[in-house]
Formats: sequence, structure tokens, C-alpha cells
Amino acid sequence: MSEKKDITSWASNDGQFRRAPSSFRNAIEKDGEFSPEKGRYWLYVSYACPWAHRTLIVRALKGLTSFIGVTVVHPHMGSLGWSFGPDAATNPSFKADDVDGEPKYGFKHLRELYFKSEPNYEGRFTVPVLWDLKSQKIVNNESSEIIRMFNTAFDDLIEEKYKGVTFYPEDLRGEIDGLNEWVYDTINNGVYKCGFASTQAAYESNVIPLFESLNKVEKILEGKDYLVGNKLTEADIRLFTTIVRFDPVYVGHFKCNIGTIRGNFPNIHRWLRQLYWKDEAFKSTTNFQHIKQHYYWSHTQINPTRIVPHGPEPEILPL
Repeated sequence: MSEKKDITSWASNDGQFRRAPSSFRNAIEKDGEFSPEKGRYWLYVSYACPWAHRTLIVRALKGLTSFIGVTVVHPHMGSLGWSFGPDAATNPSFKADDVDGEPKYGFKHLRELYFKSEPNYEGRFTVPVLWDLKSQKIVNNESSEIIRMFNTAFDDLIEEKYKGVTFYPEDLRGEIDGLNEWVYDTINNGVYKCGFASTQAAYESNVIPLFESLNKVEKILEGKDYLVGNKLTEADIRLFTTIVRFDPVYVGHFKCNIGTIRGNFPNIHRWLRQLYWKDEAFKSTTNFQHIKQHYYWSHTQINPTRIVPHGPEPEILPL
């Protein structure tokens, strides 16, 4: 049991950041081991994490807030990983809103949940975690799969107005999948590959593709409100959680400073603000306090002073 593994070591020997694949890949499905039931599942998230943020948005969009409970971890992360409240790695003078401890088992750290599900677990202790209260196991910790479960798995149980609402429509799946592939590699994960790079060469090899892809998105959104088709899809949800963090965190902290969203990408900026200000599922799940506190406090190899910048003001501009 790797209880003392330090979660804050990221870059490989060549200076490149390589994200490890998620370990738990089961699905909620009818007649399966994990069947759709109201109140059976619990979601563990960080407001700071863009991957967890995806699941909170889809949970809200699909009317699942009364079906699936949520626990929010503390934004300050130390060598033992995410905690459910103040610990030795957190700033005692900072009060994190919506962080009220772990309600089911009294755990202090998320890693304990992983070990409860799999005592010999050797991987990373990441969010989101979709937990089954009945079997007391992790169902899945891969955000891209969790949002697709939320998209359809509970349709027979939810309110009528949410049934059949899909963010992965069959006629657009090819286009969505194609866009998701390069957006994930160069933007969603690209900002991390820039920020966690430990050599100049590794950084340069990722920051240029990042901004090339942002320019590509900028052209796609010319005269459009959504990335694919004329409707909100998972492509928008997956990109939103990176873009909403871009100016407050990634420009400075991760050195993604060739340009800003608000200053250099007017189409992306309009798209971002429309989603945030016009849809409560996006606004209510975005917590800039947690976002800034997590990155600037937790990543001491990047920001050893742990000073959290005051700006930008405002974090997101009005429409």
C-alpha cells in the first residue's frame, strides 16, 4: 500500500509532463454491476480541477443534483494529495467554502477512499471520483466517461424535461470526437504540459501548439455560439473548464502567456462569457477562489512562495 507516495512530483526525466491514464473504468448501466439508481452514487470533486468541473456541469445540466451527492475537497493539496478539510498542507488562515469534511466514512484524505475501494492501489489519487455507496467501490475516475454516463444512464429516472437531452448526439459524434482529440492533447492537457515542464525545450514544444490550437478554436467560433453544430455539446463543456481558468491561472502560473483570452481571442472570449453568464450550470459550478488557491498554493515547485495573485479583476468579464 503506497500510503506515503508524494503526489506532487509530475515531470518525467526529459522534462515533459505525461498524464497517467485513469485506473477505474466501470460504467453505470442497466443490468450491470452498477445500475442506475437514485441516491446510490456519490461524486468527489475539486472545484479547482478542470476535469472534475466537467462532471459538475453535466450533473447540473441533466438534473442529477438530487440523484448524485457531492463532496468537495480542500483546494490546498500537499504530498498526501487532496484532503477533505484543513491538514498540515493547508493554510490555516484560509477558509475554503463548501469544504465540510468527508460525510460517509470520516476520511481525512481522498487517498483513503481509493484504498477502501482497492487496498493495494498503486496509482494517483485524482478527482473526480464516482463512488458506489452500495458496493463501497470506485465506479470510475475518468471524467470523459463519467460525463457520458451522466448524459444517458439516468434518463429513465430523471424529470421529463431532462430525458433525452443529450450533449453527445449521434449525428455529431464523429465531429465531437475529432475535435475533442486535439483539444485535449494541445489545450486541456496542453496547459499542464506547459506548466509542469521542467526544461525550456519541453515548455517550448508545448506552448506553441497550445496557441496554434487556440487560434484554430478562434476560427471555428467565428459567427458561432457553439463548437459543433448549433447546439451545446460535450465539446463545449470540455473546453469551457480550461478556458475559464486560462486568464486567472494558466497565463501566469503555467506560463501560457503568448496571449490572453480576453485580450487576444474575441470569439473564444464571447463564447466563454455566454456560457458562464447565460447558463447557471456553468456559473454555479465555477469557483474562482478554489481555482486560484489550489494552483498557486499547491504547486510549490512552480510557485515556492505560495503567493496567490490578486487579479485578474474581474476573473471573468460581463457580457
